[in-house]
Amino acid sequence: MPRRLSHNSSLLSRTSRRRFLQGSAAVLAGVGLSNCRRTVGNVDTAASETTAAAPSSGAAGDGVLHIYTWADYTDDELAAQFTEATGIDVKIDVYDSNETMLAKMQAGGGANYSLIYPSDYMVTEMIGLGMLTELDKSRLVGLDKILEKWQSPVYDPDSSHSVAFSWGTTGLLYNSEVLTTPPEDWNYLWENRDVLSRKLTMLDDVRETMGAVLSSLGYSYNATEPAQLEEAYKKLLDLKPALASFKSFGWQDELLSGDLLMSMVYSVEGIPVSLENPKFKYVIPASGSSVWTDTMVIPTSAPNVDAAYEWMNFNLQPKVSQETVERLFFATPNGEAMSMLSKELLDNKNLFPPEDLLAKCEGIAPVGDANALYDEYWTKVTSA
Repeated sequence: MPRRLSHNSSLLSRTSRRRFLQGSAAVLAGVGLSNCRRTVGNVDTAASETTAAAPSSGAAGDGVLHIYTWADYTDDELAAQFTEATGIDVKIDVYDSNETMLAKMQAGGGANYSLIYPSDYMVTEMIGLGMLTELDKSRLVGLDKILEKWQSPVYDPDSSHSVAFSWGTTGLLYNSEVLTTPPEDWNYLWENRDVLSRKLTMLDDVRETMGAVLSSLGYSYNATEPAQLEEAYKKLLDLKPALASFKSFGWQDELLSGDLLMSMVYSVEGIPVSLENPKFKYVIPASGSSVWTDTMVIPTSAPNVDAAYEWMNFNLQPKVSQETVERLFFATPNGEAMSMLSKELLDNKNLFPPEDLLAKCEGIAPVGDANALYDEYWTKVTSA
């Protein structure tokens, strides 16, 4: 049975998935990693909201394992267990987006980090930039426990540079006591814009939010056709007056107070809220949404490669993975760990969606030259 907070307000007011600490880096050395929020924002937003301006204290050669990650994936208990098992101290900094992490690594500010947690599409980009170490699989134990779909994923064939760590979806979290007709698909937002007016948030993320609109039109989340992108832009612009804001974090208090009725969220944020307070429901739109994978990788600049392999091996242990999932509420690609989860979690169709629904979902993929159109339309919508 997962550990839960004792009060509804505690869960809703804390920050959670795709989380970040505003104004300071999070440091974990076996104790006290603060929760923070992850978003997948655009490069300009990420650069202005960088959360870890400098690595945790300690030089690269200090023997400590420095990790750069989403805060959802580690806690003091995990770090303490790792240190007890290996004798290696851990210090962790967190970022708010893949783009924040990439910008920091490219600028040389990530030289201390020996392990990072990029998402699927960012793994592809970083491989292309020559930033990731090709893994020596003879040093990894437990790769055979990873489910087949992550053995050779499209973003990293043969998993040559990454180990899948977690996965989840993007969906809608809503107040079912007020919205008594449940949303089933993205078009609900347009059909009920009067009821939702100024009480709806969508992710402050060009690819996720434009992807949702594209899906509502019957197009791919990763569409690149200019005509399709223009149609999605116009449809999103039509919804803009009904939005309270584009917001990837900080919506919990507003949802609890009733200032919001619905938020577009990541599953690892939405599911814990729905488990803690049944009036809040998380739904994956029927036409499909994004299904994301986050990974563990070793940057080519890693100063402590041995410790990075130790961390990967520790987290590949099914028992460790099971316990972490039950504390932090993300879906694991570790098949043996899944078999050890409680029936309650395994039966949660939001955490582990049925295959027919997952088949309609897509991972966010690089879109090449179409990035310029996404950015152009996003700037127009957010500044309108």
